[in-house]
Amino acid sequence: MASLTKDAENRIVNLLLAEGLADRNLVEEIKNKIQDKSVLTELLNNKLISEDMVARATAAIIGVPYVELKNITIDQEILSKIPAEASARVLAISLGEKDGLLNVAMVDVTNVQATDYISNLINQPIRVWMSSEHGIREMLQKYHGDFSGVKEAVKETGAEYEEEARSNVKTIVQDSPISKALTTILSYAAKTKASDIHIEPLENSLVIRCRIDGVLRKIMELPKTVAPALVSRIKILSSLKIDEHRIPQDGQFTVLVDDQEIDLRIAISPVTWGEQVVIRLLDKTGVSMEIEKMGMSGRALRDVLEGIHKPNGMILTSGPTGSGKSTTLYALIQQIKSEEINIVTLEDPVEYKMDGINQIQVNVDAGLTFASGLRSILRQDPDVVMVGEIRDAETAGLAVQAALTGHLVFSTLHTNSAAGILPRLLDMGIEPFLLASTLNVVIGQRLVRRITEKRELYKSSEIETKSINGIVGNLLPRSKDEVASVSEDLGYPGLPVKNDDHYMLARGMDSKENPGGYHGRAGLYETIIVDEDIQKKIVEHATANDIMRLAKEKGTVTMRQDGILKVLSGITSIEEVNRVASDLS
Repeated sequence: MASLTKDAENRIVNLLLAEGLADRNLVEEIKNKIQDKSVLTELLNNKLISEDMVARATAAIIGVPYVELKNITIDQEILSKIPAEASARVLAISLGEKDGLLNVAMVDVTNVQATDYISNLINQPIRVWMSSEHGIREMLQKYHGDFSGVKEAVKETGAEYEEEARSNVKTIVQDSPISKALTTILSYAAKTKASDIHIEPLENSLVIRCRIDGVLRKIMELPKTVAPALVSRIKILSSLKIDEHRIPQDGQFTVLVDDQEIDLRIAISPVTWGEQVVIRLLDKTGVSMEIEKMGMSGRALRDVLEGIHKPNGMILTSGPTGSGKSTTLYALIQQIKSEEINIVTLEDPVEYKMDGINQIQVNVDAGLTFASGLRSILRQDPDVVMVGEIRDAETAGLAVQAALTGHLVFSTLHTNSAAGILPRLLDMGIEPFLLASTLNVVIGQRLVRRITEKRELYKSSEIETKSINGIVGNLLPRSKDEVASVSEDLGYPGLPVKNDDHYMLARGMDSKENPGGYHGRAGLYETIIVDEDIQKKIVEHATANDIMRLAKEKGTVTMRQDGILKVLSGITSIEEVNRVASDLS
């Protein structure tokens, strides 16, 4: 709360009374009870008024504009105008620039020293706005997290330890402050459902970023002196060599967050300014293993279910790194899992442990590669084989042979689309006639962020409407009579009738829990059933575009079309679809 005179406090209390925000009888009772003490403080302590009410009234009394931070989204670039540590110290948040001034929300706008400190720090004049302490602290937590443990570690492993850190890192990393720092970072990542943590050394600092719902966000910046101790602590936990800085190292360990075990995969690489650490978090409890809940529906779902219930053949899924390919395979295996069949997987790494399935971890150092492991699996009487990834011609050849000899084979490739799988396998040396006779279905996928339940509706702009019609106009119902049948066919209930004017779209409401108005992710899918016509195209060495053109004629819904259908159904936003699928037709 701002530093106020007795007269100002009385004026604030009177304003609250005039506005009906405080009970006059209670105020009089408190005045008689406490005599010379602060009535305002007593009202706050007894929760008879809120901090927001006091801040708003204070702003009105002292003639400063007030800003409610609850529903405001601030770009990271704007927020970083004031360093995080300075923001936390004086409780101030940058709101943006206008007319050469930086608008700053503060708790104590009457503190001239604090305003001068901020202005001198950023070398720019500022215009102060008032906000509640609760609002500012929530905003700091929202963008920077609660990293008090990290700050303490930084303090204790600061300049006085710099020389020791260079000479004997192992001693320092066993001290509790660095352990607390790492625990705080991991806990924040787990609670925000981050999939990865990036610890990146710069010339003079150490940047920590988290990938949340597929998007990297900078969460804090630490002094460079902390880097050796923090990286070495991670190496010790991962059973890696702490004195090896020249070559990449991979490891793993498990942490317990809120009574849930989370497996961590560690990748450490030497970069220009030190060692970069990327930590992949694998939390099975946060991942849906039901293909419908992942976003697959309609024609795509029917094609896939048809493909996986055949007694043999190959089901391949493709997409860039981090597009959920492995999770899709796990979900499909859950669909067919039974006591009557033997399912064996070969993975690098085993991401999620599943009951009733024999999972094998690739170990290249010990000679257990995808190719050698697949040879071994085929001697274990499997009915279903899952190969984590087809990376080379040898693995591809063995997977095809397994499918030819009566096995159902699941695997992934790195291509941009479902149709791209076919020429990619031909490039690996697989004979076209073998490929044509073994493939059941190929799947292309990407991930988009889901809009939160708390949302608002708006009319699409002329450009958005034109884009929607250009992508899915041929799929949408032409009249109200067609809505039910078309929606059922495509798997999206209540699709709108094709409209040249506008569509009602949704956007998520930004909040502390869900920055940007997004929470969770959904898949965009396209599937191609390899029927006789597609088989002929494969044998003819057709391009991916030719195969996709034929598949669309046969009813395949492309990933981009699937994305727009999800936009019309209120699952995601048109910006998200353009972000992840703008390179697709």
